[in-house]
Amino acid sequence: MNLFSSVVNRLLQNTSPTKSFISAVLLAGGSSTRMGGDVTKQMTPLNGIPIIVRTIMAFEKSEYIDEIIIAAKKEEMIRYKEFANIYGFTKVKAVVSGGTNRQESAFRCIHKLNPKCDFILIHDGARPLVSKKNIEDTIKAALKYNCACAASRAKDTVKIATALDFIESTPHREHVWQALTPQIFKAEIYRAAAYMAKKDHFEGTDDCSLVERLGFKIKLVDCGYKNIKITTIEDLAIAEQYSKELS
Repeated sequence: MNLFSSVVNRLLQNTSPTKSFISAVLLAGGSSTRMGGDVTKQMTPLNGIPIIVRTIMAFEKSEYIDEIIIAAKKEEMIRYKEFANIYGFTKVKAVVSGGTNRQESAFRCIHKLNPKCDFILIHDGARPLVSKKNIEDTIKAALKYNCACAASRAKDTVKIATALDFIESTPHREHVWQALTPQIFKAEIYRAAAYMAKKDHFEGTDDCSLVERLGFKIKLVDCGYKNIKITTIEDLAIAEQYSKELS
């Protein structure tokens, strides 16, 4: 284990027995080029309500969440004041301009967190169907293991390919998962991972990858198959059906 991991581990030994303060970071700064049209995916209506509003609602309603910080598209930042007034959001404490990628957006958000923050939860703004159970199950796993990731078990056989797209190997399907969000980390761990990634110019595909490279273990939490990320028009159609089933 490297120096940063050792420092963080010492910090973790001083965990308070009181209720943990959990900050939710919602990433909603994408350009949504795959959706087409003039409206970004986060502002696209899902059965009459903007996708990002449905996502905020899920965390606003959770008794485990103490504050919400949002990384938004710069020109959309003003919309969040409107949403707070219309939908009565009280946990949204800051809205920041998103970076050039999700990693930079999350990095900007952590500077706005309450100093009391014990755990940092990262969630895609375009996953509006995250359920109360998904949120709570992942948080409970993080409270026990320090780091946790919402995930779904692979349905299909997965192939590892060579650089020329030939099959190199076939991992056992029971060990293959699809990483989702929320992804939740002890605050000290995530801050160390984020700063080290920035220092090393490392860009991960998700937040777990930043933490993994420091040697920390992350508990996978089965959250089923409905917590989808809306990226295309086809995804929106599926989400509309799932949303009707949940309502």
